Amino acid sequence: MSADYTPEEMMTVAAARTLRDGAVCFVGIGLPSEAANLARLTHAPELVLIYESGTIGSKPNVLPLSIGDGELATTATAVVPLTEIFAYWLQAGRIDVGFLGAAQIDRFGNLNSTVIGPYEHPTTRLPGAGGAQEISALARETYVVLKQSPRSFVRALDFRTSAGFLEGGDSRARAGLPGAGPTLVVTDLGILRPHPETRELELRERYQGVTVEQVRAATGWPLRVADRVATLPPPTTLELDVLRDLHARTREAHRNQVRPGLRPAPVSLA
Repeated sequence: MSADYTPEEMMTVAAARTLRDGAVCFVGIGLPSEAANLARLTHAPELVLIYESGTIGSKPNVLPLSIGDGELATTATAVVPLTEIFAYWLQAGRIDVGFLGAAQIDRFGNLNSTVIGPYEHPTTRLPGAGGAQEISALARETYVVLKQSPRSFVRALDFRTSAGFLEGGDSRARAGLPGAGPTLVVTDLGILRPHPETRELELRERYQGVTVEQVRAATGWPLRVADRVATLPPPTTLELDVLRDLHARTREAHRNQVRPGLRPAPVSLA
């Protein structure tokens, strides 16, 4: 991969490119938010970003630290109760794309964002489901973005937080889940999409300088590869400039929010 950009930048740009202008997107914090805001600042200015805290049409100038970040509310078209986001927007089928991250994904696009290790005694406790299960079940389609390695692309999830295609085939439809499921997975190596019949994820696109063998080596199961794997173009100068400027503004804003050496007061659980 060219030294002009990093694998992480390529992944963010590739994810941003998948979002069409005017779509209604339910955004997760982290990589999904980064990609969605890059899309909004480049080719999709009418992209409608909805966050779980109840903000509709947010246009943040910096990347939010959490769904409760004030930047989302102050730049939103409207702020509504969380219940309205799920009942009126998500359950009513008004979300075009649910954009999610995760710690683990399996070959059928099921996600884990709850624990690593046994649930009763995990080695790592993750942020948890939030609204990820409802988003993956009810959004018209789901996009997933995460870095690819055998630790994240696993044969078996430690915990299934969000449903993809369950056991594959028509098992998602038989379970009564109305959304189309994870129609694409964007990684730092390429893009995977579900096979139309088995619903198993397969490599469809790779980045310049990335080989199929590299993608297979970064996957914890025998990865399916499409008959033709397209090579995606690298980031444009505009995409990189906008992304890097967004990160620079975010770093500056967050540095100003927390003074060096300041420690938060302990929280009593009594």
